[in-house]
Amino acid sequence: MRLAGKAAVVTGGASGIGKATAWLFAKEGAKVVVADIADEKGQQTVEEIRSSGGEATFIHSDVTKMADVKSMVEKTTESFGKLDILFNNAGMPSGTLVVDLEEEEWDRVANLNLKSIYMCSKHAISAMISSGGGSIINMSSIGGLVSGKYIGGTAFCASKAGVLNLTRSLAVHYGHQGIRVNCICPGHIVTPMTQILWKDPATAKKIAAKYPLRRMGKPQEVAQTVLFLASDEASYITGAIIPVDGGYTCI
Repeated sequence: MRLAGKAAVVTGGASGIGKATAWLFAKEGAKVVVADIADEKGQQTVEEIRSSGGEATFIHSDVTKMADVKSMVEKTTESFGKLDILFNNAGMPSGTLVVDLEEEEWDRVANLNLKSIYMCSKHAISAMISSGGGSIINMSSIGGLVSGKYIGGTAFCASKAGVLNLTRSLAVHYGHQGIRVNCICPGHIVTPMTQILWKDPATAKKIAAKYPLRRMGKPQEVAQTVLFLASDEASYITGAIIPVDGGYTCI
């Protein structure tokens, strides 16, 4: 029960890494808000958490819209009395290279992968200050650290790299108010979003061969790292950029 008594928001919590993290947070005692635009999957995640004895609620939230983000944080504090943990997980892939990248796709990817973290953090930090502190974990990627054929395109890598210094900036400016801000950089994780890669055996084999551990990761393996950073066990860690990548960025 490492998160007993804490209130947490997981954006993009309806599936993949977000779902695994929401479930783990609840298992460890947190009251969890699953925030997503996928209503049916989000409600299903909440029901699964509740059926296993956890406490969770679903909030429909498009985190690229400031009004939705503000409402999400307000509803969380109204329901649970405070906000202790924010996992900025919502994001999207893009493999388009710059010469083929249309402005609309750039905006769509940058807004979800980077701007949403600014907006969610803006409102969450205000709520956390009121309750004496908190922990924010931001989702980047190995695409924010390195590039490569199977990692992502221009907008994806640029937006994920932006998350790194946004994390550092927030950590520096709000640490004195008891708010820790850290960032994780997963490698290829087997989720519905990455199925275009892992459902093709030949492609999956090529990708796995690039990793020292010779496999893709599991959502639960990322969730365990997020749990650690959210918990008091990481009370002296802030501004950290942590790869969860099977050793990919060591090569």
